[in-house]
Amino acid sequence: MKPRISMITLGVDDLAKSVKFYREGLAFPVLESPPGVAFFALNGTWLGLYDRRSLAEDATVSAEGSGFSGFTLSHNVASEAEVEQIIKGAVAAGATLVKAPQKAVWGGFSGYFKDPDGYLWEVAHNPFFWVGPKDENS
Repeated sequence: MKPRISMITLGVDDLAKSVKFYREGLAFPVLESPPGVAFFALNGTWLGLYDRRSLAEDATVSAEGSGFSGFTLSHNVASEAEVEQIIKGAVAAGATLVKAPQKAVWGGFSGYFKDPDGYLWEVAHNPFFWVGPKDENS
């Protein structure tokens, strides 16, 4: 496995306003995205915009206060087994398990942990959109 940050997902209050800001204000290239979310290509990573409350709900944390800071760091991997392996290793290294790896409502497989500083990470396998190498050992 080669460590990488696959996507930075920001929880936003007004998706249309935020899309306009990143597209027009920063000239980030918008990718074709399903309704309710927006993705931008960022030279080796993506920026995702998603409703703040929905993103917090997906991670099973509060959208208010210290439970949710407004974004998650996402690490997308090649398989469900790798999701479980990475989360298990993170917890062993001092992370706090927030949501055990499981089938996701969007059709993939994911889980969440907080790093020792409280930053929320999602580790996910997206069977519909994998941008990494085909070799799972990469």
